[in-house]
Amino acid sequence: MFSKTNLISTLVTAIWAFLGGYLLWGILGDPFLMEHLGSGAGTMQETPDFLYLIIGCVILACAFSTIYSKWGRDSYSATNGAQFGIWLGILLGFGSGIIDYATANILDMTGTLVNGVIYIIFFIVMGVLTGLVYGKMASSSSE
Repeated sequence: MFSKTNLISTLVTAIWAFLGGYLLWGILGDPFLMEHLGSGAGTMQETPDFLYLIIGCVILACAFSTIYSKWGRDSYSATNGAQFGIWLGILLGFGSGIIDYATANILDMTGTLVNGVIYIIFFIVMGVLTGLVYGKMASSSSE
């Protein structure tokens, strides 16, 4: 679980999780998603708690990298990582997002669907990065 490859992948994807999350949700998605808040509007913090945000990004990256190590076994690549990212994006973006829509007043349905697409993009990039790290490390260890 804590191989050199997994640790490097975790570091790379944690950086993406933090910066990519800021880019996709904080800059690009925010104006649109703010127009599609549910009646639970105002529940978002004005400024995130960066310590817990970083901890969450590291946990997400570690879990993603560890699960990918099993998924991509013997065929690590950017393409394989992107496919893994698509499935994680569908699981969390649409599966969990629609459950949240049904049980909480976070976003309306349009916001939920757009947020699902953002999740897929986020996890595709994470998958590509993970696939590249695992592919590079696997090819350098076999030489």
